[in-house]
Amino acid sequence: MRICRFTTGDDPRFGLVDGAGEKIAEITGDPLYTRIELTGETFLVDDVRLLAPVIPRSKVVAIGKNYADHAKEMGSELPAQPLMFFIPNTSVCGPGDPVVIPSFAQEISYEAELAVVIGRVCKDVAAEDARSVIFGYTVANDVTARDLQRGDGQWARAKGMDTFTPLGPWIETDLDVSDLRITATVDGEPRQDGTTADMVFGVAEIIAHASAAFTLLPGDVILTGTPAGVGPIVAGQRCEVAVEGIGSLANPFVSADDRERD
Repeated sequence: MRICRFTTGDDPRFGLVDGAGEKIAEITGDPLYTRIELTGETFLVDDVRLLAPVIPRSKVVAIGKNYADHAKEMGSELPAQPLMFFIPNTSVCGPGDPVVIPSFAQEISYEAELAVVIGRVCKDVAAEDARSVIFGYTVANDVTARDLQRGDGQWARAKGMDTFTPLGPWIETDLDVSDLRITATVDGEPRQDGTTADMVFGVAEIIAHASAAFTLLPGDVILTGTPAGVGPIVAGQRCEVAVEGIGSLANPFVSADDRERD
């Protein structure tokens, strides 16, 4: 089942997306908290604006250096256990939304990732029980200001600025994520091409590790790391990231100065 969040110009709505990704059947309420019921109203995807499929009520948990080839290209050793950091929920934006580069950040990178959406309150989840707490999966771009990452010595500002976590286009609730292709292009040029099979720590292990440290809440999002091929992107370019079995997520990058002039 594919669940999207969208607008026709009014308040956000939720809907079920058909297999072709062309039609939306509206549902009542927020499916994270209420039973899914159809309203009877339908829309074409091309006639609505897709929004981030979830705005985390609490937090985005991100996993760093979770692909050996990416750790190598960054000149880093592999962590002995999942390397976790937080991203504020205010960093989330949706499909087509501009990623705004602030004037104080100079080296911006894209990072294509599989994202996990948590479906219920949970703590101390065993790896073998992880699937029971997952609502579904979506696509993420973990945008990073490399200069701030180096200068700050920690990653909150470099990865957590407004618009730096695009999510979308929808949530896929039924998916085997053990071997999914992950790609990224910039202005149509291939940049990343990897597979979730190369994760150092799989989704179940990540959930067990994270939930041992803190309670996970419905709508929390976990970013699972990026394969090799990350690189620079500048204002005026467009990045599209995709995860097999879910779909693709494209965002233009703009400078804060240009946006203010507009």
